[in-house]
Amino acid sequence: MDLEKLVLPLIPLRGITIFPNMVIHFDVGREKSIAALEEAMLNNQEIFLTTQKDAKMEEPGEEDIFTVGTICVIKQLLKMPGETIRVLVEGIDRGKIVSYKESDKFFVVEIDRYEDEIYDSSSNELEAHIRKLKEEFTEYANVSGTASSELFITLDEVDNPGRLADIIASYLFLKQEIRQEILEAFNIRERIEKLLVVIKNEIEVQNIEKKIGYKVKRKMDKLQKEYYLREQLKVIQEELGEEDEDKKEIESYESKIKKAKLPKEVKERALYELVRLKSAGSYSAEGNVIRTYLDWVLELPWNKQTKDNLDIKKAREVLEEDHYGLEDVKDRIIEYLAVKKMSKSLKGPILCLVGPPGVGKTSIARSVARALNRNFVRMSLGGVRDEAEIRGHRRTYVGAIPGRIVYGMKQAKSNNPLFLLDEIDKMASDFKGDPADALLEVLDAEQNTTFRDNYLELAVDLSNVMFITTANSLDTIPRPLLDRMEVIEVSGYTYEEKYYIVRKYLIPKQLKEHEISEEQIKITDNAVKTLIENYTRESGVRSLERKVGSVVRKAIKDMIEKDITSVTVNSLIVEKYLGPKLFTYDRIDKDDKLGIVTGLAWTAYGGDTLPVEVMIMDGSGKLELTGQLGDVMKESARAGYTYVRANANRYGIEDKFYKDKDIHIHVPEGAVPKDGPSAGVTMVTAMVSALSKKKVKYNIAMTGEITLSGRVLPIGGVKEKSLAAYRAGINTVILPKDNEKDIIKIPQTIKSKLNFILAEKIDEVLENALVGVDNNDN
Repeated sequence: MDLEKLVLPLIPLRGITIFPNMVIHFDVGREKSIAALEEAMLNNQEIFLTTQKDAKMEEPGEEDIFTVGTICVIKQLLKMPGETIRVLVEGIDRGKIVSYKESDKFFVVEIDRYEDEIYDSSSNELEAHIRKLKEEFTEYANVSGTASSELFITLDEVDNPGRLADIIASYLFLKQEIRQEILEAFNIRERIEKLLVVIKNEIEVQNIEKKIGYKVKRKMDKLQKEYYLREQLKVIQEELGEEDEDKKEIESYESKIKKAKLPKEVKERALYELVRLKSAGSYSAEGNVIRTYLDWVLELPWNKQTKDNLDIKKAREVLEEDHYGLEDVKDRIIEYLAVKKMSKSLKGPILCLVGPPGVGKTSIARSVARALNRNFVRMSLGGVRDEAEIRGHRRTYVGAIPGRIVYGMKQAKSNNPLFLLDEIDKMASDFKGDPADALLEVLDAEQNTTFRDNYLELAVDLSNVMFITTANSLDTIPRPLLDRMEVIEVSGYTYEEKYYIVRKYLIPKQLKEHEISEEQIKITDNAVKTLIENYTRESGVRSLERKVGSVVRKAIKDMIEKDITSVTVNSLIVEKYLGPKLFTYDRIDKDDKLGIVTGLAWTAYGGDTLPVEVMIMDGSGKLELTGQLGDVMKESARAGYTYVRANANRYGIEDKFYKDKDIHIHVPEGAVPKDGPSAGVTMVTAMVSALSKKKVKYNIAMTGEITLSGRVLPIGGVKEKSLAAYRAGINTVILPKDNEKDIIKIPQTIKSKLNFILAEKIDEVLENALVGVDNNDN
């Protein structure tokens, strides 16, 4: 007969066989399966469902999937928590895979559709088969007690023998192989005969089970239900020859507990749980819970330690080999090793590395672990908002597991690893609790000797662990948590540092990853300079590494296409590979302007310039603030406005300007939120310039908080702001006098190219920033 051919997306099912006329729901979580669902929704909602041969296989191939399945129609989709989708489908017809079509995202197959042949009601033989099938299924249902009266009503209404067989098959609890055999029976008579054999076998099994139950029941008191269940299980195990498995498992746990050097409290708890396991039985639900608990207890490294490398010279070599700069971090680790040599009982420091993205906070932690010869484990805290993520869930909850601290210790396989808590500033809190509160105990050297996980309910000693946390900003870290950590600022890199990093680390790394030699791809100094200055604008080197990788890949492509053995990459080639230049750091205007001042900002991503513009208009004395300014910045602007109004005469400004002049302060890049007090002196300078008609020197940048009395207060991020001024081509920076101590932290290469002016009063700022203003004017 001619078969209809269809091309449909395919989903391989695990442990499920779907028959025609069967309505069923199941969950889909694999990426390929979700993509196939999305394609089916665009294609008349039809999809081909078949079963994979091994349910444990995560990514089955063509040979791992049965060729016969069911053409289904998607009735409903429901998104579940996480990445899972719940699907309701109805089976339509059988189908058989003819061939697989090419598709990267999911399986697409060409299939033959097999519709049941038209029922010949005059066939006495087929009618006899149908009656026998209904009779046997009725007996099976009575023995097992699984079918409802509604099902029998439905079966009586079915006049198609193929559909009848499929409905009955879908209600039987059968092994996957048997269900697949029935599905592959395209001939209705053959299908019914297979079902009759299967149902007959199931009836015999049910009767044997009843005999076993009766045999056990005679041995016990009818009121002891729990005892009855255990005895029944024992008899079943006797029939299967498995009566010794429980005993072997208990003996195995006893042996493990004796061999493991567990602390006294832990050993006592493990033995107590083992007694409970004996009573509950391995196959009970409680037995599974106890078994999982014992596995966790025995797999934790209670007394396993790695030996610290106390060779300071070797440790220094490892740190220098992996990272350039980051001297504060390296010095702190070397200090720890030096003291550790003298005092064996010294606890590990709890460090917090704070700095912009891409400066090496996470990777230096890995290098520290290598330098100390400690196991390394990383835990990302970004987005964590449930306290149970840290402390675990109590065992009373279904599916309870330990928290991520205990899980990390299990991964580390030693009780003195280097434990990295990444992105500690990105945690959140909700009605489930605040994870920061749980970390208070973890990061407190006085308390973490007895850290208690809710799942284990045992004291876990974390005092030997060296904790390192990372953050982009300290502002969102709760003060009590911050107080428990030693903060080390990791600043952004200067041009010279980036150049060295590209030459020594990034280029060799990319060449090695792409299996190419330095003789084949040569990158000139000008090319490196162009990459740093014109294609990246960051404090770290993460984006810079991506650009270097892109250049290497395009150079390899050139070599293959042009059939050449080597490529020399200069600045022109970089522009050819990466397109037009994205940035230019020498971007300040070379003209002095009215009411436009370059401020300096410090964000979680490093330092940047912050231009402030002021426009004066005829009006009624309104002060307009734009540029997505935060509350603190708005208050700083109002304080500056009040100062200018109170001191108008000193700066040659009309006395009554606040009555007939409107002032508009704007900070460009209006889509970017801005906040903080450090733009106070910048806004005052811009207002005085615009009102007094005195231009601002183009090559000056400034930062500082302003008070109503005209004092200039200290600010943070001096190094990052100085780097931003240097990148922008500015040669003079005005800082608060109280920030003089921070200038020492600025690299000498930058310090030598910037002129720092320290101001205590706003007058000192104005006389250095405005053209034609000196001490005599004020």
